[in-house]
Amino acid sequence: MSAPRRVVVVGGGVTGWSTAAALKRRVPLLDVTILPLAPPAEALADRIATTLPSIFGFHDDLGLGLDDTVLRTGSAYRLGTLFRDWVQGQPDYVHAYARHGEGMGSAPFHQLWIRAALAGTAPPFDTFSAAAAMARAGRFVLPNGDGPFGAHGVGLTLDLPRYTAMLVAFARHVGVRSQEGALAGVERDAVGSIAAVVLGDGTRLTADLYADCSGPAALLHGLLDAPREDWRGWLRCDRLVLEDLVPPPADLPVLEQVTATARGWQWTGAMQRGAVYREAEGNARGGAIAFDAGASIEPWRHNVVAIGDAAVTIEPLEWSNLHLAHSAIDRLIAMLPAGAPHPLERAEYNRQALAEARRVRDFVLLHYVTARRDEPFWRDMAEMPLPDSLAHTLRLFRARGRLPFYEEETFDRDSWLAVLLGQGVLPRHLDPLVDSVPPAEAARAMAAFQTAIAQAIHPLPTPAGFRAAQARHLYERA
Repeated sequence: MSAPRRVVVVGGGVTGWSTAAALKRRVPLLDVTILPLAPPAEALADRIATTLPSIFGFHDDLGLGLDDTVLRTGSAYRLGTLFRDWVQGQPDYVHAYARHGEGMGSAPFHQLWIRAALAGTAPPFDTFSAAAAMARAGRFVLPNGDGPFGAHGVGLTLDLPRYTAMLVAFARHVGVRSQEGALAGVERDAVGSIAAVVLGDGTRLTADLYADCSGPAALLHGLLDAPREDWRGWLRCDRLVLEDLVPPPADLPVLEQVTATARGWQWTGAMQRGAVYREAEGNARGGAIAFDAGASIEPWRHNVVAIGDAAVTIEPLEWSNLHLAHSAIDRLIAMLPAGAPHPLERAEYNRQALAEARRVRDFVLLHYVTARRDEPFWRDMAEMPLPDSLAHTLRLFRARGRLPFYEEETFDRDSWLAVLLGQGVLPRHLDPLVDSVPPAEAARAMAAFQTAIAQAIHPLPTPAGFRAAQARHLYERA
């Protein structure tokens, strides 16, 4: 068998059209056809508007710039998430996508901060993040230059209908063919692979490779008996109430506000608000979306690759849903076989995909198991046995403030630190590296760093002012 030449993408929405557009744009010789089935309500990668900074890398790989993906689609910039009431008696904190502070000599900054925190003299950890401080001050700028705002991460909040329309137009522009119709059946061959997708009018779509972007039902991949890892014993919330804000606020916020509740959490963002909770607690709500947290152990099975919620279902805390879909697309393109797929190629794809999904699971679970609230739901979460990987991370951090870092990480060390330290988790002992920096010298450096951030923020525009200037520049060029 030669290398794949024909790909059929089953599923529309953001996930399906992103998959089709990326395959055709980045591997132009592929014949890519999409069956754009409407995504179901429970396909969170297609329903959650909030994204991680990695979305810009995905756009760059496709050759899409800010004009197309932000200004013309009405998307909003975001700098992070404000967490409230996750730890009783603890102030709110911001998880921003940015470096926090500056190390001194061989001592990492967070270790110096931990020493001050144990002594009771440390300002909040997020005050040493330029992005978090900028967001709290109601200011915004994209990363530029070498100053405090040279390297912070920026995500997007998508206007999903307009963003999807942009992807559809782009995919068609680069040569993706769209086949309208309803999925009526699937034909299998003698070895169990998909032989054809059959539409309601009898049309058969055949391909060398099928991308299943149909949501949690996994209309193709689900027929292949791929084993699934069940995370419901750890991530116990299983219902989502979601409301799109139409029209969105005039001054789009750059922070989501995520507030813990008695049985889960709720949020308000630039385009949506919603609540996530455990239905078993007896608080079912009308219109709630049911979901079961877990991941396929073999997202690439036979000649089908599951992408998005067909591969991983996880609640939207920390907004990883679309990121995991984009990561699967990138991984598929990077690992497209040159001939008949070898079992080792599929195994390596599956190993990487599951490792990434598990680490995202750990990061989401981290919020629950380090929260401190009195309600039964939260007491149960705090006492449950943890996945070995998260248990190891917490043991290592609680000993001396150190963090392991794995190959398939979605969130960097500063993100882990933002949540751990924001929720008041401190190690029992100091890292010996801090002994090289006298406490008074570290305190002076911290104060100077905070002053530099405050001075740099003052002249920055508001988010609305920044977007208005961008829009003027776009129209002047038109």
